[in-house]
Amino acid sequence: MKGYALITGASKGIGKSIADVLARQGYNLLLVARSADELKQVSAAIENKHKVTIHYLAVDLSNVDGVQQVVSWVSNLNVPLAVLINNAGYGVFGKFTDRQLNEQINMLDLNINAVISLTHQLLPALQANPSSYILNVASTAAYQAVPALAVYAASKAFILSYSRGLRYELKDTTVSVSCLCPGPTATNFAHRAGMDSLAELAEKFNMPPDEVAEIGIKGLFNKKAEIIPGFLNRIGAAGARLLNKALIERIGARLYKL
Repeated sequence: MKGYALITGASKGIGKSIADVLARQGYNLLLVARSADELKQVSAAIENKHKVTIHYLAVDLSNVDGVQQVVSWVSNLNVPLAVLINNAGYGVFGKFTDRQLNEQINMLDLNINAVISLTHQLLPALQANPSSYILNVASTAAYQAVPALAVYAASKAFILSYSRGLRYELKDTTVSVSCLCPGPTATNFAHRAGMDSLAELAEKFNMPPDEVAEIGIKGLFNKKAEIIPGFLNRIGAAGARLLNKALIERIGARLYKL
């Protein structure tokens, strides 16, 4: 076996698919999400399919206590940690002033603070291995401001910038850092973000989470700095760098009917 991979947000969507890919490649798994029932089901299915060892912990990472529970759990298990996948996160859709402040702060706690805290506290365990990997999951929203998803997009821009900076700091160590930036994906993201009215539009562009996971893990082990699954998503990210920012923002606002 190749050691253990810790995956947050592992009960569904991209996280669940990444867990399956890593188990197929011989990694034992440490799965973290909010729902114990969903984690139990995912763990049983992957264990039966790939014959790996899986431990899981149901915890809310949007609060400091949750992060500390994960760190203590990993320490008590005393297993060789080789991969950290910071996947847990969600969006809040709508005009900034129309959504409650507490739900947006809670989103930032999960999308940013949990990533920073887990990475900082688990880095010593990762550095103890001859070769280790960190994959931070951002979004193509990291490449531009997005009206109606203003705080979410800003949080993902932070994760992308943070990942690149940390990657450089660790370039002479045994730990490689990558950032996965998927576009629309067939997950529960739109529903949780409150974007049900745009579900039909999203379905036209969604990528399957299994495909996103395959591309993400391949890029991670190839030590790519940024991984953008899908040709159209790569074109969009390139366009966001080159085109007028105000134009990109107007397009986003019309897309989300603002």
